[in-house]
Amino acid sequence: MKNRQLLFILPIICSSHAFASQPIYSYAQSPIHSNVLSLQLRDSNALAPGSFEVKSSYNQASVWAETSDYFLDFYQNQADIAILWQVNSRWKSEVGFKRIVARDNGLDELTHNFHDFFGIGQNGRDEVPQDQFHISIPELGIEINDFEGETLTNALTSYNEYRFYSDTNHSLSAGFSIYYNFVNSGPFKRDSFEQGVQINYSFRNEKHTFHSMLGVVNRSSSDIPNELLTKQAGMWAVGYNYAFNNKHSVIIESHNYSGWAESNDDFSEPSNEVVLGYRYSLERVALDFSMSENARNMDNSTDIAFTIGLRFII
Repeated sequence: MKNRQLLFILPIICSSHAFASQPIYSYAQSPIHSNVLSLQLRDSNALAPGSFEVKSSYNQASVWAETSDYFLDFYQNQADIAILWQVNSRWKSEVGFKRIVARDNGLDELTHNFHDFFGIGQNGRDEVPQDQFHISIPELGIEINDFEGETLTNALTSYNEYRFYSDTNHSLSAGFSIYYNFVNSGPFKRDSFEQGVQINYSFRNEKHTFHSMLGVVNRSSSDIPNELLTKQAGMWAVGYNYAFNNKHSVIIESHNYSGWAESNDDFSEPSNEVVLGYRYSLERVALDFSMSENARNMDNSTDIAFTIGLRFII
């Protein structure tokens, strides 16, 4: 009888604890990395075997970069949904869909105020009109204007993970991603098929959780010139979660991606993003709020982005 009660209670305990220790469900924010396969920071620990986790997020980002070689000034809004199945104690399988659209989300003024408050330079953003949609890379013959409302990405994704080792505190796993992007009209029309592999390590000790990821992706697209997108890219990420109690937790993460091209010094520089988040968890539902800020190189990643995420276990 006691064993039956334990089997009934265990999935609820696992699901509640899993939310507090999970990384933020977010994606790369660099204007290139966000529109191709970029590996995500993941929890190497398992959910209750046989359970499903449904994850969804909505993101608004402001892109700004100005150098002597290129000029990027636009907004993009990203919607994601994924379903993860904990097949057994070792295997996870996930499928998802991602859509990115150019929309005026009015982040220019907020970005100006944020930079002023923290003493971060505007990097020329305060010298041009707000709410523009403009991409100019003369060296590659790219000039796209007034593209508000256009689809940047429609992607189907798949991720499978195998956990090699796990004990009370430590967990180690490896995962394989498949990414198919298809945009059938407009200035960003293209299709691509990409693959990625990653190693995940998680450490959990009561209120503290640490996650790390190291991986590489292989990209294939006949519609994107080699000068603009490298065929292989490395990436790594680390994250720390602190749970105040079963309901409230805070997260800080660092996401790092190798340069997306070798044709330009700024393009070849890594993209470094800092993510700050807060999570409110109930028994089987969690709500995330997070902010992503570009760090180090101001001319190869999204200026600022805000994400709201919802996840629940069934």
